[in-house]
Amino acid sequence: MAEPEFIYPDWSVPGHVRAATSTRIGGVSRNAYAGFNLAAHVGDRPEDVVQNREILARTLQLPGEPYWLDQQHGAVVREARITPESAKADASHTACAGPICAVQTADCLPVLLCSRRGDWVAAAHAGWRGIAANVLQATIHAYPGSSEDLLVWLGPAISTEFYEVDDPVRAALGEELASVALHPSGRVGHWLLDLTSAAAWQLERAGVERRYGGKECTFQDDRRFYSHRRDRITGRMTTLIWMEKH
Repeated sequence: MAEPEFIYPDWSVPGHVRAATSTRIGGVSRNAYAGFNLAAHVGDRPEDVVQNREILARTLQLPGEPYWLDQQHGAVVREARITPESAKADASHTACAGPICAVQTADCLPVLLCSRRGDWVAAAHAGWRGIAANVLQATIHAYPGSSEDLLVWLGPAISTEFYEVDDPVRAALGEELASVALHPSGRVGHWLLDLTSAAAWQLERAGVERRYGGKECTFQDDRRFYSHRRDRITGRMTTLIWMEKH
């Protein structure tokens, strides 16, 4: 079994703030889920997921169990807690050391947020439905300070050339956002969606100027990433953020 490989955000946050995105490298999952699948809802063997999560906790020296979300592709935001129970939501936040905000993706965009002082962190799951539902704005509204104090990191997601959507998606996004994030695909009634640009536009509109990341494509790199659009039956990566006591 290979050692797990992680991506660590390159952003200017205080040292007690920890964050990482898993890849599919490492782990014990097999077949379509081969590697480091951390999702319990995609059909993988439960015992393999449990073992992968143990590897995750050990490798990153997590202070506890991540606050796993039952993601709905919406805009519900929960306060992360130290609990084994999951919540139906697509983002979580905390102002306490200990709770671990986590989202799972396999093409959708994982978004991490952190206050400049490192006294508040959040993680959001942003696919096109989440973007249309304004999950990023909802997450920012959970922050008690000014949005100008926030730093944001955009994790691995499907890139524009591989993400074709149809007219109903365009309608859901709205004309203003569609004009920023959609490009002609060559097929009538279809468009190529730039998910990262859509998120960046919404973040800018919300007053968040410090943005990082957004350069990794899940579809193109089948060695490192799971991709639902590419493989349909597949695992999930996890993007986490938490604060250590200091």
